[in-house]
Amino acid sequence: MAEFDAQHMIEEIQDNIKTGDTLKTKLVLSCIGDMDQKTQNRLVYELSRGDVHFTVPILLHMMTEHVDIVDSLPIIKETLLSSLLAYPEMLVEFLSDTSIKDKTHLINVAGELRFEEAVPALLYLVANSEDESQIRHIIETLGLIGDPQAVNTLTDFLYAANRDLIITAVQALGQVASPSAMHRLSERMGTDNEIDYMILSIFADVQDPTSLEKLNETLASSYAHMRIYAKQELVRIGAKAVPALIDNLLQDDPDFIIHTLNVLGDIADDSAIMPIRKLLGKEPKDANIRFAAYEALALLPLRKGAYTLTAGLTDAEDHVCVAAARAIDQNYSSILTAGIKNLLRSKDDEARHITKIIVNAQVDKIFLSLVAEDFFQELSLVYLPHTHKDTKEHYIKILNENGFEDFARKITGEVEEAGTKLKIVAVDDSRMILNIYKATLHELGFEPVVFEFPASAIEWLMTEKPAMMLTDLNMPEITGVQLTSQIRKKYTPEELPIIMVTTQNEANDNKAAFDAGVNKIIQKPFNVKSLKEAMSEYL
Repeated sequence: MAEFDAQHMIEEIQDNIKTGDTLKTKLVLSCIGDMDQKTQNRLVYELSRGDVHFTVPILLHMMTEHVDIVDSLPIIKETLLSSLLAYPEMLVEFLSDTSIKDKTHLINVAGELRFEEAVPALLYLVANSEDESQIRHIIETLGLIGDPQAVNTLTDFLYAANRDLIITAVQALGQVASPSAMHRLSERMGTDNEIDYMILSIFADVQDPTSLEKLNETLASSYAHMRIYAKQELVRIGAKAVPALIDNLLQDDPDFIIHTLNVLGDIADDSAIMPIRKLLGKEPKDANIRFAAYEALALLPLRKGAYTLTAGLTDAEDHVCVAAARAIDQNYSSILTAGIKNLLRSKDDEARHITKIIVNAQVDKIFLSLVAEDFFQELSLVYLPHTHKDTKEHYIKILNENGFEDFARKITGEVEEAGTKLKIVAVDDSRMILNIYKATLHELGFEPVVFEFPASAIEWLMTEKPAMMLTDLNMPEITGVQLTSQIRKKYTPEELPIIMVTTQNEANDNKAAFDAGVNKIIQKPFNVKSLKEAMSEYL
C-alpha cells in the first residue's frame, strides 16, 4: 500500500477549502480509508471549518460514495448533523438543490431534527419522485416531523397501488395525529383487515376526541373483526372512553347498544351505572339489550338502588333472568334478600320459575340466603336433583360447607349413565351464556361440552367428534367465523353441523359465516324450545 503524507493531505484540504475546489477535495478524501484514524479525524475536522455550502455537499458525497468508511468513522455523520444544526435553514436549500442527486441523508436529518421548515421541500420531492424507495423514505420522514400540512399528500398514498406505501402512509398519518389525519384514516377503513387493525390501533393510541369518536363508531361496523378489535381497544382505554360510550345508549341500533354495554361492563366505571339503569327503565323490547344491560351491571358496583334489579327475575326471557340474578348476586344485601323471599313465598308458577333461574345461574349468595327457608327448599328440590352433574356437585359442596348436610343428601338425585348422551359443544366468551347452554342442553338430554376460549375448542375437536357445535360470532382472538373455518379443515358440514348463535344479524357477518361452513344461524336469546327446533334439523 502506498504511503501517505498526512501533513501534506491536511494542507491540501485546507487549500481546497479556501479555493472552493470540491473536485480536488473529493479526490483527497477518496483515500481517507487508507489513513490512520488520527489523520482521518483531522481531515474531517478541517472540512468542518469550511463554509457550510462547501462542507455539506462534500460530507454527503462521502456518506454516499464511501459507505464503508462512514460506518467506521461516525465523526462524518456527526459533522454533517452539527453543520446543519448550526444552519438549519440550509437544510431546505440543500433539499431543493438539484445538483445533489442522493438526498437520503438530508431526508434523514430532516426527520431526526423534526424540522417543520423542511416539509414544503419534502412535499415537492415526493410529488416529483418516481423512486418508490425514496417516496417511502420521505413519507416516513413526514410522519416523524408530524406537521399537519403533510396530511393531504399522505392521504393520497393511502390509495397507492403499492401496499408498502399504503402501510407507510397509514403509520405517518398516525404520527401526525391531527383531527384531519384521523378523519382520513377512518375513511380508509373497511377493505383490508390488516390495515383496519393498524388504523384502529392508531386511534387507540392517539385518544384525541376524533380518535375516540371513530373508535366508538366502529362498534357499529358491519365487519365483525373491526367490532371486536374496537371493543378490545376501548376496554384498554378505559374511563376516558366512557362518556362517548354512554351516549351510544341513546341510539336506536340494538347491536350497537349491545356492543356498547359489553364494553361498559368490562371497563367497570361507576359513571355507567345510572345510564344503564335508565336504559333498563325504558324496558327495551330487544331481550338481548336487556340481557347485556344486566350482564354489565353484574360487573359494576351498585352501591344504591340494587333492589331494582329484582325486576329482571320476572323477565319473559330466561337469559335476561339469569343475567339479572348474576347482577343481584354481585350486589347482594339484606333488602334484596327480603324482596326475593317475598317473590318466592307464594310458590306459584312465577316463584317456581325464579327458583329455577337461581339454581341454573349458580348465584351462591342468593342461594345461601334462601336455603334455610322451607318454601325455598321445596321449590328448589323440583329442579336440583335433575340439573347437570356439575351444577349438582356445586350445590352439594356449598351446602355441606355451610351446615346443610340433610338438604345436600336430598338433591343427590338420579345417577346418569355414562356414554348414553350425545355430546354438544358450545363456544361463547360469556361465562353466563355458557352456564345457560349447560342447563339448556342438559334439559334437552344432551351432554354439554362448553368452551370459553375458541382455541381450546379447536384443540379438543382435533381428537373428539361431538354431534354438533354451537358457537357465538363476536369473540376476541378467534371469531366464530374463524373458528368454523378451522373446524371445516377436519369436518364437513355433514360430519359436524355448526350452528352460529348470535345477537348479530348483519348481512356481511351472515355471508362470512355461511362461506366459512356454518350450517345455520339463529339469534339470541335462545331457550329450550328454540334451540331444540334449530338442532332437530341436523340430529
